[in-house]
Amino acid sequence: MMRSNTDGVPRTIAIASCYNESDKLKTMMGRFPEDRDYDILIVDDGSTDGSGEIARQGGAIVPRQEDNRGVGAALKTAFTYALENGYEIMVIMAGNNKDEPLEIPRLVKPIESGQADFVQGSRFMRGGQYGNMPLYRVLATRFHALLFSLFARKWLTESTNGFRAIHRRVLEDARIDWMQDWLDKYELEPYLLFKTIKLGYRHLEVPCTKIYPPRELGQTKMRAFSGWWSILRPIFLLGLGLKK
Repeated sequence: MMRSNTDGVPRTIAIASCYNESDKLKTMMGRFPEDRDYDILIVDDGSTDGSGEIARQGGAIVPRQEDNRGVGAALKTAFTYALENGYEIMVIMAGNNKDEPLEIPRLVKPIESGQADFVQGSRFMRGGQYGNMPLYRVLATRFHALLFSLFARKWLTESTNGFRAIHRRVLEDARIDWMQDWLDKYELEPYLLFKTIKLGYRHLEVPCTKIYPPRELGQTKMRAFSGWWSILRPIFLLGLGLKK
């Protein structure tokens, strides 16, 4: 059910995308509190295992993409829906049960209070935690944050964590062209973070929890080389002025 803006509280929607994540998605939907002041939107990115129906049964709004187009394309679909339907704050999270829904208010509060336009969840800052995370991913995410910080000229502890909240004013800024075709895979999330910081929007980090699923359930669909290049290249393309 779509929630209205009451008592001046900004309308908020929690967004995720899924591709054949039925088992993890079922667990994830059960972790959302029944008494919540935000809506849930799950983009079904061409799933063939009934993931979309599981999300719908859990109370989510579920737009479907007939083909598997990538997380960036799914987020574009979600952002378009949110903007067209009057949502002011969008919380982005993983669709494979890695994030803690009970921490959503922690990301939303700084935007509601006017402290931030973009809030990044960080597993690495004090108060954050992570689990079941392979060592190579720990090292790779740390390296990405270091490289990102150098190009953005702002120190960050997290730059790849998809658990974040963003105000609609960022997406409505014509200087942030998030509909570009090259942002359909994993590029869109670092692109938004980089542009937000470089354009002077208020950005801050808050501690969060990131627990990877057991290995036997599949921890990620990101491919080793192409996936990591997908989240690295926005840093170089934007930092060197090759893309806008």
